[in-house]
Formats: sequence, C-alpha cells, structure tokens
Amino acid sequence: MNVRIRLAKRVDDSYDILIQHGLGKRLGVQIVRDGFGAKYCIVTDTRIGRLFGGKLLRQVRYAGAKAELVSFPPGEKSKSLATLEKVLDKMISMGFDRKDCVIALGGGVAGDVAGFAAATYMRGINFVQVPTSLLAMVDSSIGGKTGVNLVKAKNSAGSFTQPKRVYVCPEFLAGLPRSEVSNGMSEVVKIAAMLDAKFFAYLESHTEKIMSLDMKTMEKVIKRACELKARIVEKDERENNLRKIVNFGHTIGHAIETLGNYGKFSHGQAISIGMVAESEVSKRLGGLSRKDVQKIENLLHNFGLPTRLPKYSASSIITQTKKDKKASGGKVTYAVPKSIGKPYSRKGVIGLHASDALVKKSLGVLR
Repeated sequence: MNVRIRLAKRVDDSYDILIQHGLGKRLGVQIVRDGFGAKYCIVTDTRIGRLFGGKLLRQVRYAGAKAELVSFPPGEKSKSLATLEKVLDKMISMGFDRKDCVIALGGGVAGDVAGFAAATYMRGINFVQVPTSLLAMVDSSIGGKTGVNLVKAKNSAGSFTQPKRVYVCPEFLAGLPRSEVSNGMSEVVKIAAMLDAKFFAYLESHTEKIMSLDMKTMEKVIKRACELKARIVEKDERENNLRKIVNFGHTIGHAIETLGNYGKFSHGQAISIGMVAESEVSKRLGGLSRKDVQKIENLLHNFGLPTRLPKYSASSIITQTKKDKKASGGKVTYAVPKSIGKPYSRKGVIGLHASDALVKKSLGVLR
C-alpha cells in the first residue's frame, strides 16, 4: 500500500531590490506603506541601533504601525543561537502573529539573524532587509540565506528564506570607516572575478573613487553587484549548482574565520585571504593563469584587504574546511574562476575537488 502526498511548490518568492539615494529619510514610512506587516520588529546591533535604529523606529511609528527594536552586541560572535532566542522572545512579547514583519537593519549578522528568526517564528513570517554596510548591500541581503553560527562551524544552522524586499540606501555608507569599505569590496571583487571581467576592470580603474566613497561610483558598483547576484539566485535559489559561484574564497575564508573565533578577522578580510588561496588552487588545477592570480591579489590589496595567510597551520585550515556545510563525504568543494569573469566548471558542474596535498601547497604560497 502506498499513500502519496503531492506537494509541488507553486510559490512566487520574487522581490525587488530598491536602490535609492535619500530613501533613508522616509524609509520607515515606505516600509509601512508597502504593507508587509501590521507590527514590526527591528533587529539590529547596538552600534547600528544608535546610528539608524531610533530614527527608523520613529518613522515606522509615525506611519501608524506598532514597532519595537531589539539589539545585540556588534560582531560575528552575536550570530548565535542565544541571539536568535533573544529576537524570538521579543517577537513573542510583542504578540507577533503570521501577519507581522521583521526588519533586518544592519550588516550581514543582523540580516542573517533576523531572517532566520522570521523563518522559524510560527514556521515563517515576512521580513525585509535594510542593509547598512557595503557588504550587506551587495551580497548578504540578497538571496535568502539566513542562519547562525554554531560553536564548531560557521553558518551551520539556517534556512533559505527570501525577504519581501531589500531597501538599499547608499547614503548610509557616508562616514563608513575605510576598513568597512574594504570589507564590503571583498564580496564585490569575488562576484566580478567569477562572472564579469568588464566589471572587474572597472573596479581596477576606480579603486580610489570607491575607497573615497564617491557616491555616483558607489551606486554603479552596488547596482552591478546586485544585478550579478540576482542573476545567480534566479537560476539557482538553493545552491544546487550555479549559486556555488558566490562561494569563491569562502571555503578557506570560513575556516580562517572559525579558527580566529569569529573575532580576529572580519568576514571580508577572511574571504580576501580565501580568494587568494583558492586562486592558487585554481591555477594548480589548470584554471587561472599566474597573471590572473596576481591581478586578483593586487586588486584585493589595493582595497586594503589582507592577502597573506595568518599563522594557522595548513593542516588546521584543511581540517576546518572539511567541516564546511559544502563538504561532502570528506571531500571539499572549491568554487573558483577559470579565468577572470568565467567560473571553472566540469561538465557544467560548478565546484572542484582538490587534494589535501594540492591545497597545502597552495596555502604555502601565501606565507
């Protein structure tokens, strides 16, 4: 005997990324008018809360909606189950139901925690992304990856949950520390190196304007990075193949973050080192030329990002990569470019396996 449950999915999770200079002045009103909830819980860290949270809270309330703010200490260490529980408790105390909405205000940590809270509360409620860091604007706010870190591995608990909208206010970047601009540009270099040689060349020729936060240049950079990420997510929402492209630098980068206890290196710094190391892996697998490896390293260096390996042993890094959620059967997958602007694939499959010996040699070049 057999009873079949037919659950073919017919849900349209499409959404807009609204990029608009000056939007921050009326952002709360805009969100309420867009009608994503009756009540709103703004999730942010304490630093962003002081800069933008109070203003956004007043705007939402001015628009006639009930709203509260919940915050946590800034930094990767707050991307935890404890923080998730704090956010869920706040939603319960507000009497949240399935018609209410979470606002993720901040960088990647706020977006990941808020999105995961929205995904798990009552098995799913609305959330919107309001990225305030460059990294979040061009990468982490797009595509629906949400989650938290576990003690032994980064991003090991989470879900694919798409936001209802992403609101990008480029003016939020004004006054951003140089280190934070660098941090975000790591993800921009990543997607250009994998998908768009022309965009990569644009970054090479506009480094100074980008680092000085010239707004016209930044809007072009943000728009193009968003277009490239959106193109990938549309074709492969759940990372079955094509979306692995965005993991360039992340296999070794996540290992470095974990070994540094999520505090020694920012995400962008770790991914920068990871990209240089994985570029060397690509070269040794017959992909990137020596010249292209150098171009990637030079661009990252010009954006103020580290390109040398920290004092972790190659064996400890390799061991950590095998705990990565993308590893399977003890084999680690590396998503790398074959040439600048073109991902390395075999028979249409993104991601290459490399032996421990080859990875060890690649890491040795970065000492």
